Amino acid sequence: MTLQQTPDSAPKPSGSEESPGKKIWDLAWPQLLMMFFHFWIGFFDVYVAGRISEDVQAALGLITQTLLFFLIVAMALSNGAVSTVSQSLGAGRILRAKRYIGLCLLLVLGAGMFLLLVGFLFKQHLLLLLQVPPRIQDITGQYLLIYLILTPVYYLFLVSNAVFRAQKQVHIPLLSMVIVTGLNTWADFGLCFGIYGLPQMGYMGLAWATLISVTGGCLFNTVVLARRGWLRLAHFPPLRWIKKGLPYLWRVAWPAGMMQVLWHSGYLVLFAITASLPREEVVALAALAAGLRMESLLFLPAVAFNMTASILVGHYLGSKDFAGARSIGLRTWAFGCLFITLLGVVLWQFVPELARLLSQKALVQAEIANYLHFNIMAIPFTGTTMILGGVFIGAGATRFNMLAIGGTVWLVRLPLAFALGHLVFVSATGIWAAMLISQMVQATLMFLLFSYKDWYRFSMQSRKVQPQAAGA
Repeated sequence: MTLQQTPDSAPKPSGSEESPGKKIWDLAWPQLLMMFFHFWIGFFDVYVAGRISEDVQAALGLITQTLLFFLIVAMALSNGAVSTVSQSLGAGRILRAKRYIGLCLLLVLGAGMFLLLVGFLFKQHLLLLLQVPPRIQDITGQYLLIYLILTPVYYLFLVSNAVFRAQKQVHIPLLSMVIVTGLNTWADFGLCFGIYGLPQMGYMGLAWATLISVTGGCLFNTVVLARRGWLRLAHFPPLRWIKKGLPYLWRVAWPAGMMQVLWHSGYLVLFAITASLPREEVVALAALAAGLRMESLLFLPAVAFNMTASILVGHYLGSKDFAGARSIGLRTWAFGCLFITLLGVVLWQFVPELARLLSQKALVQAEIANYLHFNIMAIPFTGTTMILGGVFIGAGATRFNMLAIGGTVWLVRLPLAFALGHLVFVSATGIWAAMLISQMVQATLMFLLFSYKDWYRFSMQSRKVQPQAAGA
């Protein structure tokens, strides 16, 4: 891989001699590794915070959840970037791809700066809204300040990674994530404890480590984009092109953003339902928090296949190969679900050991094991939802994700969690059962949409949404 490589030639046709299985695996394995490194970033942050104090660990957890809400716009534009750029490259429209890259980067930078400004102006109001306990308000406030500064950088980092994925250059986001993981781990230990020749900053070292590492990854991505010819002033779209190209990007991005809002707010309500159980609510909350962290080992591979599906489907649809898009989507789903299910089978064998690793208390251990059993059973359904969701992202049909996933969370999971948890089982078992049932409903809806709806009609080629300004 050389950074001097340029994208001025037409992309390799989607229907090349390369086998579908090899196409899927060549894109999936670097993204599986990328998710692995992503997991370790969070793990080391929590580990170092725990070595300092429980107050620091609580403040870090609270502000990390807040960051996920901050990143909703970036996640939505990342989906838009994958859809528009991959379809443009699949159609051989190189200039159009470059202009969509420029448009996405301009939008995400503007959104990040706007959120930074609003966050600074309403910082105290945000802390009040988060209901931060008095004993950790000072720590949380200092973390919030650094994370607000980080927001525009993180936005650019996420969208630039999406741009590389859309080009099938998945090794670059992998290398970027290796850089971020290395810098974050080095700075976590070095700045918090004053080792490796770094100043001792205590708990603030965690926030500065995140800022340093993400900035490093963002700078790396920017340099590679520039050296590969994707980041030239001449390629940024003029206003007349934006008027033609922005509507399609908006149609992809806004349902993706709304789905994130529905998903994350749904989890907040699920925590509230768990916290208000008639008995053993603290044990249930501890099990939910610990179980989610362990479950991410299975969830992150599903994200990798989600991204793989979006890339391949986008390229196939760009080349007007609608049958090929459906076929590669189905193959990616089958391959990804098999991989994740086998991983779940392995994890099932070690549930008691994992529960003991995550807690020292017998009651919490038993509830963690209970949670993991239900959610490992849900893995084939989770995989179906995630991977087919990637198909819809590649096609620009993100409204299907919003309706099926967001709708199921609010219309099935949350009402059922309250009914089963508070009225039927009167325990956390009812909530875990509701999560399993909702995943089954979600996966069924997604598969029916994939099988019987013409989701490919949302693509640019099908809609004939092809900006022509300035030869794009």
